[in-house]
Amino acid sequence: MLSEQSAATVRATLPAVGAAIGEITERFYAGLFDERPQLLRDLFNRGNQAAGTQRRALAGSIAAFATHLVEHPDARPDAMLRRIAHKHASLGVAPEQYEVVRRHLFAAIAEVLGDAVTPEVAAAWDEVYWLMANALIALEQGLYEETGAGGGWREWEVVGRIEETADVVVLELRPADGGPVPEHRAGQYVSVQVTLPDWARQIRQYSLTGAPGSPVRRIAVKRIHGGPTPDGEVSNHLHARVRVGDLLHLSAPYGDLVLDQDAGSPLLLASAGIGVTPMIAMLEQLVASGYEAPVTVVHGDRSPAAHALRTDHERYAAKLPDASVHFWYEQPEPGHPTDRTGLVDLDRLDVPAGTRAYLCGPLPFMRAVRTQLIARGVAPADIHYEVFGPDLWLAAQG
Repeated sequence: MLSEQSAATVRATLPAVGAAIGEITERFYAGLFDERPQLLRDLFNRGNQAAGTQRRALAGSIAAFATHLVEHPDARPDAMLRRIAHKHASLGVAPEQYEVVRRHLFAAIAEVLGDAVTPEVAAAWDEVYWLMANALIALEQGLYEETGAGGGWREWEVVGRIEETADVVVLELRPADGGPVPEHRAGQYVSVQVTLPDWARQIRQYSLTGAPGSPVRRIAVKRIHGGPTPDGEVSNHLHARVRVGDLLHLSAPYGDLVLDQDAGSPLLLASAGIGVTPMIAMLEQLVASGYEAPVTVVHGDRSPAAHALRTDHERYAAKLPDASVHFWYEQPEPGHPTDRTGLVDLDRLDVPAGTRAYLCGPLPFMRAVRTQLIARGVAPADIHYEVFGPDLWLAAQG
């Protein structure tokens, strides 16, 4: 926990640091990549850097962690830390990288805040940083012990390729070494590393669409139309260049949006767009386990033709004894219910007491659904979510 003296200093300086955190993180990344350009080439998502989303996510996590320390000195924001640790482990982040980050981060703080960074202020924020860093290092070490050093990376062969929609391709993969497929939990993702034409080795995360126990891994890749920025460079590479027989470099499974069906509670699985992918794995797992409690399936998409894995969505839900399915489309086909046209709206749905909800999709969608669920009496602790890319949820709360 944060020392009493540092807590007072952080509390006093948090408004100033918070107001400048965007500029601080921008200068931090500039300094970091100037010294170590290979990190941008081979570790950090160049699309997120170009769009600024990674900077906003880092700023949000630092501000949220510091705020939690001063407002709740006897507790640690473990949910936030676990989410970050899973993403770091899926990238193979190493403990020694935290010192490099600290050096550039504090150089940026000193540059932006100038004389306001007294020795006492620097010491207090250094304590904040190492409380967060050491907690992440410990969590990541535990994940590596479970999955293998460095993230459990292996070569996988593409054994199937399905053109699911105009912009979504499903890839089926088996270990190239002929070894067993590691276990995963429904809702988790893997990192995929590809070598691009400029020899950058970029990494992206994709949810596993199959239930645990499958002899193959399945991922659904949505092609991102990113314009002049690096957005979508990996998804476009996978769409254009990867075929059956090719090899892909995959991490072990990670992610803390995992299905917990032990309680036997009513479930709500809500997704939008390509956020459907972890929900398919969850539905398949529920079918395999004979889940009998109510399951409400909610999805929003541009159109039925754009709804990836729609057949699986409907097929697995139909095999559950007490499931209801509700799809919203902005451009529906003829005959689609008018009250399911446009954006997802839960007002008319039955949400049983004790419901646990799992959300995946664009941030505005998840914030809207979360707000509606809380208004319907669902406890915030029972609403779990997954974000593809930098987690801007925390930054959006500021």
